[in-house]
Amino acid sequence: MRSRLLPPLTITLAALFEMASGFCSLGSIATSLSSSHALARRLGPTLIRRWRSSSSSSPPLPISRALSAGPISSSFTWNDVVQSGEANSSDLTGFLEKIDRCNRGSEKFSDFIPFVIEDQIVGYIHKGFIDHLRDFHDIFTISQNGTCSGGHVALNSMFEKPEDRTRAVANVIKILGDKGIIPGIRNELYPVKPSFNAPVFFSLERAAAPYFGLKGYGVHMNGYVERDGQKFLWIGKRSLTKSTYPGMLDHLVAGGLPHGISCGENLVKECEEEAGISRVIAERAIAVGAVSYMDIDQYRFKRDVLFCYDLKLLEDFVPENQDGEVESFKLIPVAQVANVIRETNFFKDNCSLVIIDFLFRHGIIWLLGSIPPPEESRLLIGMLPCFDCLMLIYIEPLQVPS
Repeated sequence: MRSRLLPPLTITLAALFEMASGFCSLGSIATSLSSSHALARRLGPTLIRRWRSSSSSSPPLPISRALSAGPISSSFTWNDVVQSGEANSSDLTGFLEKIDRCNRGSEKFSDFIPFVIEDQIVGYIHKGFIDHLRDFHDIFTISQNGTCSGGHVALNSMFEKPEDRTRAVANVIKILGDKGIIPGIRNELYPVKPSFNAPVFFSLERAAAPYFGLKGYGVHMNGYVERDGQKFLWIGKRSLTKSTYPGMLDHLVAGGLPHGISCGENLVKECEEEAGISRVIAERAIAVGAVSYMDIDQYRFKRDVLFCYDLKLLEDFVPENQDGEVESFKLIPVAQVANVIRETNFFKDNCSLVIIDFLFRHGIIWLLGSIPPPEESRLLIGMLPCFDCLMLIYIEPLQVPS
């Protein structure tokens, strides 16, 4: 993957992350990331209310409001998508609603207690879900006091090696899956570790990751085309047989980051499987930043980081799905994609975040909203809970190191 000189206006870079080989190292900036999120939570609602009051007659709507967690219908067609994309509005609140949708339930954080391995917090488990783990007292230990206020969950100290922990927990997950307590088992392992560059303590079934509040990682790629000075995005419609978000809109290429594979190699693999993109073309993708979100939904706590890529494709390129997970693709003008995100719930939730990031970096958001740069920076700060850095106006461009 190549590095890119990012424009100075709206840098959304979270960390120095891997390009062609290996992983990124987030350890050295853990403190700054934490402080960025804390600052966002303090300043975001205030600044975004100011922006709304100065640019719209509608009443202020705090960014932390709760959104409906009900099911979203996927019974729409490409004609519906195109029609929605033709909407003409300068109201940007639809983008903020999509950000909120991925950041629900922060007020319920006290319902979770830490999941600790080797004295390091690797996740958070809901107190109600812990009742399902009590039946496996030979594998899990549940403490009501000690180093973590309010107690914590750990693995039995007899499991010292990662492979022993993986095997023991896998047996638990299989039983809970058979009972329907953890649905959608994928037989895909996710690494359990306190941070991206830390050693792996063990591996856990992907479907179970939110129930243990693990930090999850994925790669999302914006595949775009330039034609007559206009940008177009290739959008996929997920197969109706998918266990999650069936029939919803998605990126051209996206996927979780399994254990034992780098971001770059995983992107190449997903490009081939999801869109029939060869390695030669996939390796031209440019790593552009990262987006994160924290979402609580009943017993599930998703703490995901999505590494974002852009790939400029030839005008005559046509994607062909290889793994049966995509029903169809369509090439849509970027401005229309922005309207679909703003006006509908057609997109898979976290895809909206990555595309909003794309819209900022490619200068689409403020054109749609017709807001001057100072007000735009307020909007950016309001979005900080989802983006892993302070998105301010920089004096100098920033070179992403390879």
